[in-house]
Amino acid sequence: MKTLIKNGLFFSGDPTEKAHIQDVLIDDNGQILEIGSSLSADEDTAEIIEAEGKWIVPGFVDSHTHYDAEVLASPGLKESARHGVTTIILGSCSVSAVFNSPEDTADSFTRVEAIPREVMLPLLEKEKSWNAPKEWKTYINKLPLGINVASFIGHSDIRMKALGIERSLSDNVTATKEEKDQMLGMLNEALDEGFIGLSTMDNPWDKMDGDRYWSHKTPSFYSSWIERKSLIELLRKRDAILQGAPNLVTRVNAFNYMLASTGVFRKPLKTTMIAMMDLIGDRYIYPIIASASTAINVLGNANFRMQSPPCPFTVYYDGVDSVMFEEFPSGEALRNLAKELDQRDELISNKEFRDNFKKEIKKKFAPKVWHKDLSKAVIIDCPDQSLIGKNFYEIAEEKNQHPVDVFLDTIIQYDKKIRWTTTIANDRKEKYKDLYNFKYNLISFSDAGAHLNNMAFYNFPLKMMKTVQESIDNGNPIMSMEKCIWRLTKEQGDWFGLDCGHLAKGKIADLVIIDPTTFNNITEDVELDVIEEFGNYERLVNRNEGVISRVLVGGKTIFKNEGFVSDYGKSRKYGRFLEKSGKN
Repeated sequence: MKTLIKNGLFFSGDPTEKAHIQDVLIDDNGQILEIGSSLSADEDTAEIIEAEGKWIVPGFVDSHTHYDAEVLASPGLKESARHGVTTIILGSCSVSAVFNSPEDTADSFTRVEAIPREVMLPLLEKEKSWNAPKEWKTYINKLPLGINVASFIGHSDIRMKALGIERSLSDNVTATKEEKDQMLGMLNEALDEGFIGLSTMDNPWDKMDGDRYWSHKTPSFYSSWIERKSLIELLRKRDAILQGAPNLVTRVNAFNYMLASTGVFRKPLKTTMIAMMDLIGDRYIYPIIASASTAINVLGNANFRMQSPPCPFTVYYDGVDSVMFEEFPSGEALRNLAKELDQRDELISNKEFRDNFKKEIKKKFAPKVWHKDLSKAVIIDCPDQSLIGKNFYEIAEEKNQHPVDVFLDTIIQYDKKIRWTTTIANDRKEKYKDLYNFKYNLISFSDAGAHLNNMAFYNFPLKMMKTVQESIDNGNPIMSMEKCIWRLTKEQGDWFGLDCGHLAKGKIADLVIIDPTTFNNITEDVELDVIEEFGNYERLVNRNEGVISRVLVGGKTIFKNEGFVSDYGKSRKYGRFLEKSGKN
């Protein structure tokens, strides 16, 4: 059946094309037949969708997710789809679920990405029949995908396979020539199958789960840049992409990523790095990274992009169950003893440990992501109801104690039963104009599918659109809405080499119909919902009732009236595996 969308304000995704009232006619195969005014279709053979007063925009692109496990159990990926995201990229941060055994794969994911191991490991043991990119792609293509999926291959994935898990997690172990050749072959194989590139990781926070290698860093951390040279040159040769994160403690090796991207006397390498944010605890890092990114692109002829979330970066903690505690020694010690609570509580009670914790948390000039300001840490749930709504400084004043002592005492007393929240970045709206307009970043860093109880940014495109629209309404526009939508759609599709994010004749109709009169329903609030296919495991989600009128993938409606169509994610395939263009 054809579909005709009538009288909507049409945004193609091209920032040079002014939005205007248009109709969109879509054929039976989901391809756009015509875009124009006063189009018609036979009501007996076409679905007519009235979009007067609404916007028609390309489906949003989320280029940084960790849906590698969830897509196996819940291929609809509903929490992204319901907010108009129609294309996601997984395989981020060096971890992908392709080459290794279920146990090795789960151990590399579940601690650092805060995905429940008790869910992911049995899921992989049940479903994983593949050990190569072609087999993985065949499996993915058989799933009833709700939205489009593209993927990186993970550096930790291929290194763990080539060296074996023990060698890949050992200090001062460099891959042999045979092992380097094996990794090169695995990367080539993935690129042949349309994977968009290689994701890697240099951050020491990222650690292994499981009983065998608990607290070892993930395999890519142990790989030197010399060892990676042949992989990087293959990416350069094949116009593929390097995605990574630097050491977020020292940050020095951020320049390795920038230099790898340079194209002086050679082809530039598409390189993207996480993450450009206005950090509360490290205000100087944003302008430094912005200046360095500009310099490396202009002077070094690079193709380098940062990744940026366009909204306040607010996180939620259960006790000390968060990767943020990995960035300073005392916090790392607590995390390392997460399976030995008696030993952990004994450590917390130690005066020397507390003194060190206080010193480390007060360091003003040490590089940090979490600001470690306990006056900005607000308790939102606790068995002691009198503490809810207070921060740790307020409680310390009431008890005439040091805030760190109060914090650590509550961890001993309540462990994960005390839940608190803080915003760590992007708290200053006056900085959004610079962030949104910075040409060397990609507006996309949601971590969707990971950190299920720590954060929720599934609706980040809507948050950016609301902020831009408010600035337009106030007479001080951050940018045009056409540019805003381009940054969330076509810009990313083009940069990653994926056929998405653009509405034009002949294109597949992945699109969203939005009601701009309901933008006030887009908030920073989060709530709990469950992943049914994960045994009703709870996670934080976003809700913005009425904003998304309808989502179409492959020209077919998947979401309308705040609900999904009955066969969504079950029996019918709407999305597709997107291969990188020019993969050969």
